[in-house]
Amino acid sequence: MGEEKTLDIKKDILWRVYLVHFGLCLFGLAIIVQVFRIQYIQGSYWHAKAETATKEMRNIEAKRGNIYSEDGSLMAISVPVYEVRMDVNAAALTNEVWNKNIDSLSLCLANLFNDKTKLQYLNELNHARKSGERYYAIKKGVKYDKIKELKDFPLFRMGRFKGGLIIPQTMERDKPCSQLAERTIGYPPANDRVAVGIEGSFDNDLKGVSGKRLEQKISGNLWKPVYDENVVEPRDGNDITTTIDINIQDVAERALKSNLEKNMAEYGCVVVMEVATGEVKAIANLKRNSKNEYDESLNYAISERTEPGSTFKLISMMAALDDGLIKLNDKVNTEHGYTVYFKDTMTDSHKEGFGIITAQDAFEVSSNVGVSKLITAAYGKNKQAFIDKIYSMKVNQNDSLQIKGAMPPDIKSTTDRRWSGISLPWMSIGYELRMTPLQTLTFYNAVANNGKMMKPYFVKEVKDKGKVVKSYSPTIISDSICSAATIKKARAMLEGVVERGTAKNLRDSSYKIAGKTGTAQRSMGKSGYKLNSKANYQASFCGYFPADNPKYSCIAVVYSPSTSVYYGASVAGPIFKEITDKIYSSKLEMHKEQQTNPIAQTDRVPLVSGGLQKDIETVCSNIGVNTLVHNNGFNWVQGNKQSNSVNLTEKHIAFGLIPNVVGMGMRDAVYILENAGLIVRVRGKGSVIKQSLEAGQSVSRGKEIVLDLS
Repeated sequence: MGEEKTLDIKKDILWRVYLVHFGLCLFGLAIIVQVFRIQYIQGSYWHAKAETATKEMRNIEAKRGNIYSEDGSLMAISVPVYEVRMDVNAAALTNEVWNKNIDSLSLCLANLFNDKTKLQYLNELNHARKSGERYYAIKKGVKYDKIKELKDFPLFRMGRFKGGLIIPQTMERDKPCSQLAERTIGYPPANDRVAVGIEGSFDNDLKGVSGKRLEQKISGNLWKPVYDENVVEPRDGNDITTTIDINIQDVAERALKSNLEKNMAEYGCVVVMEVATGEVKAIANLKRNSKNEYDESLNYAISERTEPGSTFKLISMMAALDDGLIKLNDKVNTEHGYTVYFKDTMTDSHKEGFGIITAQDAFEVSSNVGVSKLITAAYGKNKQAFIDKIYSMKVNQNDSLQIKGAMPPDIKSTTDRRWSGISLPWMSIGYELRMTPLQTLTFYNAVANNGKMMKPYFVKEVKDKGKVVKSYSPTIISDSICSAATIKKARAMLEGVVERGTAKNLRDSSYKIAGKTGTAQRSMGKSGYKLNSKANYQASFCGYFPADNPKYSCIAVVYSPSTSVYYGASVAGPIFKEITDKIYSSKLEMHKEQQTNPIAQTDRVPLVSGGLQKDIETVCSNIGVNTLVHNNGFNWVQGNKQSNSVNLTEKHIAFGLIPNVVGMGMRDAVYILENAGLIVRVRGKGSVIKQSLEAGQSVSRGKEIVLDLS
């Protein structure tokens, strides 16, 4: 019985083992069948599914068009910039390799970027490795010259997969002329920024059309192109040619900045316009920032709408002259420098007053009392006639500009609820109305242009690969803002301001200037006008030159000067004068023809700057001047003028040191400096008169050097 029972137990166990074994075999067979089905029957389906999960059609960014000055100088260009990222846990980066090289890599990064210490880089990289980072960001916005250097660093020289170096490329907008016309050139649209200036207004022309390309996602959150026939190539953006004259722009910004610094002003702006066409040749807007430095933050010239003050007196006087209500020799009593309108006292800057003077005198000395009395007497019984006349001269014209952000003029009518009994006299001297500097300049430009008012514009052409696809021509707002006789009188008054009036400090014996000073108190909203606050003034000068044959008009406005000097002639006038002096000296066609005398034989030897020996010898030979050299093997030479010849001596260019290029021509100077590894930025034309980096210092490759030309 016992043996039978034992056999039954064994059979029961074996049966169960066989059952489990059979089940496992059946399960294994099911797996094999399923693998076969997925691999061979459904393989194409799941393969396509996997492909679509890691592939997608992605945009190929189009190259944004360039923006040029009128002479072809680059003012905005898209340049490649790079991010430096690292897969700090790449398979080839074993602990041994990492520990052996990470210290040296940290030192190299610290020396290259100069933003962190070696220890900071070391700690951050080690922490990223411990955290399992596969796409660690080391530095953004890196230029190509540094990328080339970085590729030779420890670990990085091992390449993408072994060393973990990842270098994504993006396009960044660069302005080769730095701050020049920065706000007018503007910024393209971005996630954290509204597009402004030419970049914003012409974005559709500049941005081009993005392409499409199939890309596959790979490790490190990177995408690689999958090359197939379905690539849609991007169409690059069009280029823009502006009206900006790069040299006038440079002069305008320098003059504005130095004057703002001198007067410790809050901000200011300058606009230079070509009289005949309305082309804006320069526009500068500078404001003091938190670092007590001046930069461009807003385009005040087109958007800052304020009470213009005395520059508006020209418009008031021209209205009355054209309506035949006053004459230039009419007499007006300026009393003792003040008068009262409905208990509101109006004063002159000349405290004792000017007594009885002519209408032209009242304008030239900028008498508030005199001008307001003349206009009140002329239009007192029909105040709307004054407003209608101003409107007829297109002063309230609200034409849109090529760039966005312009504010319309605010010149109220007698039907406006803001009109009061004192509005006429106060408007006559530039209060109780608001205009932008560019609107004021547009009117003065019309006077210079014999009454023809031109619309200001900033862009001349849009080009696609050099072919003009759009062009913009001068636009006439009004063929004649008033009679020719009134224009003649207005120009006589403006010339008188400089010859005898408030802007006598701007008189010049070489050329004539016409214009008007303006000194306005700025309203602080509910606080009104703070009469004792010198910082609450706005100083301006608007005019044109040469007065007898106007070529350029210009306005300069300085807001809130903080020193005791705040009058237009003393604050804004010098800006105008510095700009006109430099334009006049550089534009030979503006000079009157002078009788030239043959050059004396003793003066026939030219002043020779440094350059290539063979070039200088060729030039001197062509003009019949002898050259003396001590060694025909010289490469670069310095010329020294002798009585009958030019003595050439060697100009030694030391390797690794910043060379002295002062006195050399631009091309030679740029050639030498770029060969030394420097990035060269040029301002002006002619020969080099100043270099920003001192000669003899060690060269730091990739560092920028600025050359000022004569």
